[in-house]
Amino acid sequence: MKKPFLNEDFLLQTETARQLYHEFAKQMPIIDYHCHLPPDQIAEDKQFENLTQIWLYGDHYKWRAMRTNGIDEHFITGDASDWEKFEKWAETVPYTVRNPLYHWTHLELQRYFDVYEILDSTSARRIYDECSAKLRTPEYSVRNLMLKMNVQTVCTTDDPADSLEHHRLIADSGFPIKVLPTFRPDKAMAVEDPATYNQYLDKLSVAASVEIRSYGNLLTALQRRHDYFAKLGGRLSDHGLEQIYAVDYTDAEISDIFDKVRSGQAPTPDETLKFKSAILVALAEMDWEKGWTQQFHLGALRNNNSRALRNLGPDTGWDSIGDFSQGRALSTFLDRLDTQDKLTKTILYNLNPADNELIATMVGNFNDGTVAGKVQFGSGWWFLDQKDGMEKQMNALSNMGLLSRFVGMLTDSRSFLSFPRHEYFRRILCNLIGNDVENGELPDDMKWLGQVVQNISYGNAKGYFGFENEASHNVRRNNDAVVAPAELPVSSDQQS
Repeated sequence: MKKPFLNEDFLLQTETARQLYHEFAKQMPIIDYHCHLPPDQIAEDKQFENLTQIWLYGDHYKWRAMRTNGIDEHFITGDASDWEKFEKWAETVPYTVRNPLYHWTHLELQRYFDVYEILDSTSARRIYDECSAKLRTPEYSVRNLMLKMNVQTVCTTDDPADSLEHHRLIADSGFPIKVLPTFRPDKAMAVEDPATYNQYLDKLSVAASVEIRSYGNLLTALQRRHDYFAKLGGRLSDHGLEQIYAVDYTDAEISDIFDKVRSGQAPTPDETLKFKSAILVALAEMDWEKGWTQQFHLGALRNNNSRALRNLGPDTGWDSIGDFSQGRALSTFLDRLDTQDKLTKTILYNLNPADNELIATMVGNFNDGTVAGKVQFGSGWWFLDQKDGMEKQMNALSNMGLLSRFVGMLTDSRSFLSFPRHEYFRRILCNLIGNDVENGELPDDMKWLGQVVQNISYGNAKGYFGFENEASHNVRRNNDAVVAPAELPVSSDQQS
């Protein structure tokens, strides 16, 4: 008997898997602890005019597929009409078979719009008109889309110079979903381009009300912004790096390098590595002081197509998996913090599947018993947030660590239609465990395994990040005293 596509038992190959998903995982709320949702659109409760605007604008996953399918850039990032762009995407969808886009596309049509038709060139007009009409109704504003998906908390990704004005507006509006900022200080490390870096420091100076003339001033400015993020509920930081930086340096060297860059001179490659190594440690210590979680997204080789970068800019679909050496520097960095007893909760996201076992064993080196799963092997991300990538990540973690203490899935997305990725992950998780039960590799203990599934889907993240204790987010360690961050002036300059 032919199985219907994307039915209620999608990805669930056994009766045990189906029971685990439908009775335990399905109803769990969503904690999306790393995403790139624009907080201004949540603050204004944006209403999209059509399906292209919410689905294709800024989605470089879809753009890459369309280019590969031979679609001209005019219909991707060019000035074609919204309908023309959607029409070309619909033509591409049938050719995405076995790509996660095929599953995501139809999951999103079903979960948000109750559309169960397959998207292709023959159905494109009907689906576009029906979904666009719904998007123009109040029930499909971005806040209601989030509520529809049972979202409880999202953590956006924000630069230290961001004003966070939209997070304040959301918090003051009484919106029941918590929208918290995440501290992403990558631009504060990017000394290899002095002109761009100094322009950024000028913005950071305004945001922090600190004139940044020295490396000490820079750390003061970052600390003030870190404190302000905490005041507005932030409790995570994030770094997008090719690899961890962990060379030796002295404080005098870092001050001299900063002065050189601030004067407009380019640092040498060795000086760049030393500066980035020093500031990573300083930022990690700020996270430790507050009991935050630091996240490291490692291994992306970005902007490979220089012509496309010139024409379209970054984050437009020209990145890939990199083959950077990860182990030695990662060990040195984590050990440097652990030796000083300043290693906070840490999540390592790996983009190269060849390094899965490396990361899975590395996290075990620094789990010290103070927190369950203190150092985490993060969920498969970017090119690996698909069935095969997530299975490989969970298998490596299972074999070399504790899958049961895993904090689970996140969307890492800019789209308000991406929350079904949590469902996708939960189905894959339940299928893995269900297969083990059916194969006699795990006991048929639904009460315990159901609890494990619920914890990975929701409970572990809630406890790990402290979301069950909303009063704790602005606590800072200071000789065991509780110190609330001072009110700080902010800039209205909102960075992208």
